[in-house]
Amino acid sequence: MMSGLNGLEVIRQVRQRQPQVCVIVLSMHMNDAYVAEALSSGALGYVPKDASSSELLRAIRECAAGRRYLSPPLSEERVAAYQRRNRDTKLDPYALLTQRERQVFHLAAEGRTNAEIAETLIISIRTVESHRSNLMRKLGINNHAELIRYAIQRGGKGS
Repeated sequence: MMSGLNGLEVIRQVRQRQPQVCVIVLSMHMNDAYVAEALSSGALGYVPKDASSSELLRAIRECAAGRRYLSPPLSEERVAAYQRRNRDTKLDPYALLTQRERQVFHLAAEGRTNAEIAETLIISIRTVESHRSNLMRKLGINNHAELIRYAIQRGGKGS
């Protein structure tokens, strides 16, 4: 967790300031939406957090050589297929939320304060603030009223 930034924004900023830097994402999220978002943000590699040291070294070597590296079961074809499927259909940004961000979203939409959300989820208030900031950025929401409006528009979809 980084205050005010998330990993995708860090990738964008690093690549903008230092385009020669090869970014490899080490993540617990292995779904196509996260991988596609990381790659479009400028990452050259994507590896799960539980990868072996030899796989991580392989990713570093491939990316240092200018080649993309995706840990199995990810593949170029799988990511490309995901991007094709979503190019023509408007991707629901809710799909990019982590499970924890969804929990924070629903509790916030119920009108719970950050302190109440923290107590319910047994996390710190600062962590709630970070999740809330990330989910609002992903959903294109700027304030609590928009969050409520978005929640009402979603209804029960994907809850």
